[in-house]
This record gives sequence, structure tokens and C-alpha cells, in this order.
Amino acid sequence: MLDQPLASLRNLRVEFQTKDGPVVGVEDVSFDIAPGETVAVVGESGSGKSVSSLSLMRLVEFGGGQIAGGQLLFDRGADHGGQIDVSKAGDSVMKTIRGNEIGMIFQEPMTSLNPVFTVGRQLTEGLRVHKGMSKDQANERALELLRQVRIPEPERRMAQYPHELSGGMRQRVVIAMALACEPRLLIADEPTTSLDVTIQAEILALIDRLKRETGTAVMFITHDMAVVAQMADRVVVMFRGNKVEEGPVEQIFEAPQHAYTKALLAAVPKLGEMTGTTAPVRLKLMGDGEAASEPILPKEDKVLLDVKNLTTRFPVKGGFFRRTVANVHAVEDVSFQVKSGQTLSLVGESGCGKSSCGRSVLRLVEPTSGEVWLDGTDVMGFSQQDLRRARRDMQMIFQDPFASLNPQMKLQDQVAEPLINYGIGTPQERADKVAQLFDRVELPRSFLNRFPHEMSGGQRQRIAIARALALNPKLIIADEAVSALDVSVQAQVLNLLMELQAELGISMLFISHDMAVVERVSHAVGVMYLGRIVEMGPRAAIFEDPRHPYTKALMSAVPVADPRKRKSERDLNFKPIPSPIFPVDYEPEPSQYDEVSPGHYVLTTDSGY
Repeated sequence: MLDQPLASLRNLRVEFQTKDGPVVGVEDVSFDIAPGETVAVVGESGSGKSVSSLSLMRLVEFGGGQIAGGQLLFDRGADHGGQIDVSKAGDSVMKTIRGNEIGMIFQEPMTSLNPVFTVGRQLTEGLRVHKGMSKDQANERALELLRQVRIPEPERRMAQYPHELSGGMRQRVVIAMALACEPRLLIADEPTTSLDVTIQAEILALIDRLKRETGTAVMFITHDMAVVAQMADRVVVMFRGNKVEEGPVEQIFEAPQHAYTKALLAAVPKLGEMTGTTAPVRLKLMGDGEAASEPILPKEDKVLLDVKNLTTRFPVKGGFFRRTVANVHAVEDVSFQVKSGQTLSLVGESGCGKSSCGRSVLRLVEPTSGEVWLDGTDVMGFSQQDLRRARRDMQMIFQDPFASLNPQMKLQDQVAEPLINYGIGTPQERADKVAQLFDRVELPRSFLNRFPHEMSGGQRQRIAIARALALNPKLIIADEAVSALDVSVQAQVLNLLMELQAELGISMLFISHDMAVVERVSHAVGVMYLGRIVEMGPRAAIFEDPRHPYTKALMSAVPVADPRKRKSERDLNFKPIPSPIFPVDYEPEPSQYDEVSPGHYVLTTDSGY
């Protein structure tokens, strides 16, 4: 390209001061971003990809970092004096650049939104500061942005606070904020990590369309290689603070040169890989030999968990006396079975009721009606004392390990906690059991005395798995247990869960929105939409012969890790998700199914899709 690059990183070095001396976050990184180009920066946690982007915004200094060397060149255009070195720019210049000329979508939407201001206030602030708009103009533009990122009922959302929105909605608000001032460069730091596959597909198409319409350049930071294949023009691969490979997207996928790039691509579960198989198979990892993995077949054919007509509704309070004015129909007439030593996956978008369903089975959320039978005993009929005893047999791995671990307790105490609660073993026996669990989840025993904040996300998730295994449960409910992990760490955790299942005969209810992961780990699959299961059956039947229109739409949205098979916006024909809130006296009709092949059921009741 003959154009002057919009942004250039030249020999960037970033250091963080710690009590043990300086730690290098980025060692020596150089690459360019041309106008209208999407450059994907890939690598795992700790590779320095986010530090590079924060340096370009000069935000790294607020996190204790220091730009120790190199240049950060940014072309502000002829109106603003052309190219400047951002690393030497003053605070007043950076204030006009941040949010206005360089927009940023942060990875964690809850921490990048202010909890005390409404969504509307936060969206209009940048427009009024940078664009000099009046209050009405800014409100109009904010509503337009919310519609662009497909948020339902945007007028109502403007008056809400961040905690009132789901994770996917919050992420869309953050994207709308980053796009508000039509920046010349958009830095997207893992913008779709916590999103459903359908919303992810739409957000990617939205960023791509805005790039084409406005000529915005995009620096896309991700660990999801399928997203890279969908979005990138060029790819920069980072490993331990250094750039190890750079090239056009087709070249990186079809002829990777560096061993690390090859390992990264091998660890990605690809949709369609499991065609023709009936049981889950381990993922191939770096360092694995050529030997093929054995499929994971159940040892016995009996039903461990039997859920019948499960319904869970949450009251919506309103009015002066805080009366129940409506109900959220989170789970509506759901029935399924999980066989011993098998995995049933529930898939669907945010708000479809899959997490509420998992929590209702454990009675962490009290269901409105229905039956839950675990190994022949009625969980719904248990008193609190009986339920406490039954919880030894059913454990949950939560989506966010940081929120489910106690920040003030050492890891060994957290893993031992279930054993202490149930009075199992002597202190020495418990210590031995904890050490064995650390071995089992492949964490070094030197980590026993660490605290959660000293671990990476993948390591924290392993601690959560070790804690769930402490009581030798028969059933594990894994709620989005790998959604926030790096590709290779995700592959290790999935392999760990599959190995434990093969070895111990554990049954799993696996809740996820990642179709490629679900295809890899499941024996059976249930697809949820608006609180109901719309299609259910053996994994091969669902993935190779989807019948319900929603299942087909879900499959078509999955990005494929092949840059030659990109999805266009025309391929995505999603309908807006209707509200699950109904009046108090509303009684939906029961779920009815057609059996289209042995064990493969499709909902015939109107599901609203």
C-alpha cells in the first residue's frame, strides 16, 4: 500500500514496575495499520496484545505501565496536523484523540461502564464533549447507535443502569460508545468473547460494515481464530511480548511458519470436524503424539438425571406496593434426560434460559413447577437438609471463576472447603486429596499457597473444576465453563473434562453458546430459545440434520476458521429476540414435539421464532 499507515508501532517496549524490579510486558513489537484495514493481533493471555493497544491509547500508564522505548505514530489527518508520536503527546492532545479519533471497545463491559450513570448518559457524554451536540441531538444519535448494535427497546435501555442489562447487552452498549464519534481507528479488545454466536456474528458484520462505510481502520485483538478468519486482512501473532509472525490472513491459516502459530490453529475446535462420529474425542494439543484419541463412550446405559416439565419464572415487581405485575418466563416446560457417563449440552443465546435451567436443576434457583429426579430420587421433594446431602452428588462449575472463588482464601483451602463442609477425612487426608486434585487438573503443587488473583483465567477455571470434583459428584453442571479462556487453555480444560468423564464416569450438563465446543464434547444436544427446548437429540442428528429454523440460524452464524469461507451480512437473517416478560395471568401452551428420527425431537408448539 502506498498510503501512509494510519497507525504504526515501531520497536515498542513497555515495562511494568513491580517490587521485584521491572517486568517487560511488550519487548520489541513493530507493525502498521493502514486506513480501512483490519489487523488482527492474536495470542494468548499474557502475550502482550492488550498492552500494545493500551499503549496506543496511552492508557497503559494508568495501569502501572511505562512506554520504555519505541515510537507510536498516529496520523490525525491534515486538519489536525498530520502524523504525531502518541508516546510523546501531551495530556490535552490525548484527551481529544481518545474516544474521538481512536475508539476502544474494552474486553470487560462491566468495568468499562460507570455503574452510577444511566446508559443514555454514558452514550451521549462523548458526543456532547467531542462533537458539540445539543442534548436532543446526542439522544437521537445514541438511540440510532443502540439500534445499529441491535439492542431491543432502545428507548427503555437509555434510562437503565449497566447492572440491569445482560452481559451481551452491556457489551453492545460499549461497542455503541466506541463507534459514537466515528473514530479513524477502532481498537477492539476481545469484543465478542462474552457474546452469543448470533450476536457475535452480527457485531462482526456491524464492525465490518462500518469499516467499509466510514473507512475506519480496525485493530482487532482476539484469541478466537474463527473470528480472525472472518474479520482480518492481516494477522500479527504475538507470544510472550514479541511478534513471532505476521502476514495476510490466508497465508497465516494455510501456511503458518512459526511453531506457536501452528499450535494455536491446531487447538481450535472447528464446526463439522466431528461429522461421522457418535462420541466426544479429545482435542489435539501441542506436544501430543500422532496417536489418535479414543472416543469417550459411556460405561453403562442408565438415566442419571431426569427433568420433567421444568418451569422457572421470576416475578417483576412494580407500583407503589411493589406488587408482582408480570413474570419473566425464564424456563418454560423443559424436559430432558442425562445418561450416566454422558454429556448433554444446552445451547442458545443469552437470555434463552439455559443458565436458569442449570441452576433450577440444582435448586440454586427455586423452580415454579416440574420434576427433577437424580439417580431415582426426587430433588424437588427434598427438605433443605436432604438437599444439602444431595448436593454432594451434583456440583456446578460457574462461568466466571474469579467471582466464584474467595479472593482472601488460599487455593488449597478453597479446594478443601467442600470436604470440610461435609466433614470428610482427617486434616492430613484432606491435604492429600487436595494435592491429588491439583495433579488431576494439571496445576503444580507449588500453587497450593497462592491466592486467586495470582493465577491466570485458565488456571482459576481449573481450580473451580478441582473444587467441583472434591466430593466425587455423579453430575457436574458446567455453565459456560470455557467461554472466557484462551484457545489452547480451553482445549486443555475441555480435554480434562472429557478425560475425567471417561475415567470416573461423571455425567455432565454442559451449558454453552459455542457450537464448535458443544460439537466436540457432547453425546446429546438440546437447543434452547426463549425458555423452551426447540430441538433435542443425539449430537450427530442436531449438527448434521438440524430441523428447527432457530437451530439452522444458530449453525449458520458460527464463524468458520477458514478465511475463504467468510460469512456476509446477507447470510445472517436473525429476528429480534422477543421479550420473555408476560402478564401474571398469561399461561403458555405446553411444549409438544415431533420425533423426526430415533431420539431426535423438534418442537411443534409455536416457539416465537
